[in-house]
Amino acid sequence: MEEIKKAVSGAVKDLFGEDIEPVLTRPDEQFGDYSTNVAMQLAGKTGKNPREIAEALAKKIKSPAVSKIELAGPGFLNIILTDEALIDALHKKPAQAYAGKTVVIEHTDPNPFKEFHIGHAYSNTIGESIRRLYKAAGASVHQVSYHGDVGLHVAMAIYGLKQRFVTSENFDIEPAGTIQEKVAILGQAYALGAKNFRDDPKVQEEIKVINTKIYEQSDSEINNFYELGRNHSFIYFDSIYKRLNVGFEKQYFESMTGPEGIKIVEENLDKVFEKSDGAIVFKGEKFDLHTRVFVNSQGLPTYEAKELGLAFAKQRDYNFDEAVVVTANEIDQYFQVLLAALGQIDEDLAKKIKHVSHGVVKLPSGKMSSRTGDVITAVEVLDMLGEAVKKAYGDRAVAVEDNVLAALKYVFLKHRIGGDIVFDINESISLEGNSGPYLQYAHARARSILSKKAAPDTRPDKFEPAERSLLRKITEYAETVDRAVNELMPHHICTYLYELAQKFNSFYEHNRVLDDPRESVRLQLVQAYADTLKNGLDLLNISAPEKM
Repeated sequence: MEEIKKAVSGAVKDLFGEDIEPVLTRPDEQFGDYSTNVAMQLAGKTGKNPREIAEALAKKIKSPAVSKIELAGPGFLNIILTDEALIDALHKKPAQAYAGKTVVIEHTDPNPFKEFHIGHAYSNTIGESIRRLYKAAGASVHQVSYHGDVGLHVAMAIYGLKQRFVTSENFDIEPAGTIQEKVAILGQAYALGAKNFRDDPKVQEEIKVINTKIYEQSDSEINNFYELGRNHSFIYFDSIYKRLNVGFEKQYFESMTGPEGIKIVEENLDKVFEKSDGAIVFKGEKFDLHTRVFVNSQGLPTYEAKELGLAFAKQRDYNFDEAVVVTANEIDQYFQVLLAALGQIDEDLAKKIKHVSHGVVKLPSGKMSSRTGDVITAVEVLDMLGEAVKKAYGDRAVAVEDNVLAALKYVFLKHRIGGDIVFDINESISLEGNSGPYLQYAHARARSILSKKAAPDTRPDKFEPAERSLLRKITEYAETVDRAVNELMPHHICTYLYELAQKFNSFYEHNRVLDDPRESVRLQLVQAYADTLKNGLDLLNISAPEKM
């Protein structure tokens, strides 16, 4: 594409003396390989008829990569590449837009004493794919997580544990069984504490006292409950990360960032923050936002102050060029206030931080909930998918866990990040629709062809129309990755891979590969197709089984 851009911009400069960065798009195949409206851009600058400008450019543009240029409509230029140029494009890599850059990405962020629910899995899947996109663009990427290991939710859980077990010794002895069962007990304790906090003013005061003692570490019994629950939680989280094939190099904790957050707020009192009813707040109305408390009336940091401490801790640890934070969109307004406050303290740091927010996961019948009415856990969904795969695939179910993870991740990633998504389990495992297992099957099918005869290591020189059509689609891969990186939107990869698989299926249905006079060329196309599918699935953190 760069060679074509240079040829077009050079012709524009020579004929009209204008410096214009032409925009090239991929039109429907019948209109060529690339299209540009540069003639219409020039019409506004020169006052000339865009069709006449396009005619002049079509004659002037010269490049060994261009076979033909056709005019369309009021002044579009449709550019057809040579077959040789398409072959060269097979080896094009994604642009290294982030070479030499350091990027920190934070996501998932489950809180101890709570379940790892389906929303955490959604955030995890998005975050890991974005990490892989940055890496494909040349960045040095550091993946971290951030956890609320202090705060009212922890105090509520410890209150619930005290009600059930009375002493930490009983809690340590009684919860036998799997780590998942132990964490379920923590979730039940939190639910009890949260309910009583809402319903009983006396309990509310008791939980606030527990919260203060957690920060002060002043009560040995509460400390014991805390350490046991915290350890159970992170063992459980690590087991899920391993299953999802995602790793974090560093964990940040609110207990660490809180003190630094208070210090930052106090240092900027009367400059960025102000006192209000015994608390310290940021008046967001100046920025068309709203007021938020950063230090409460008890002198404890809120989530906002802790996030300030986190931003500076990440910058100190990694000296990043960009930091991405992936969360649910329910905290969009909160994050806007946070960045506004940070921008008043350190404008450069605030500009480096990007917030990527996603919606919630729903079943076709509504929000995903378990039988108890709570938000469904990630493990429950994975188990449901496992049973569905075994039932649907029968004897063909030879890569169940691979298929389960592909189904889950692809459902999350095929939608544009931002809105809510509907998770239809049967649709997610379908081998005939736009699903992760469908793409895995498409890859395995191509590898099966190549297992019968390897592709020769020669350079094809000419293509039949159907072959060229498949080749053209394969060469869109690098540009698709570039777009996904630029927008931080993995769904572009999903859309491309599905279209690519459909293109190959159409080709294979009408064109014999093995034992055909065109076998050599077609095996090379199958090889390029399979490799591209595998590379694309890897960007989604989805495996590409050789057999299914």
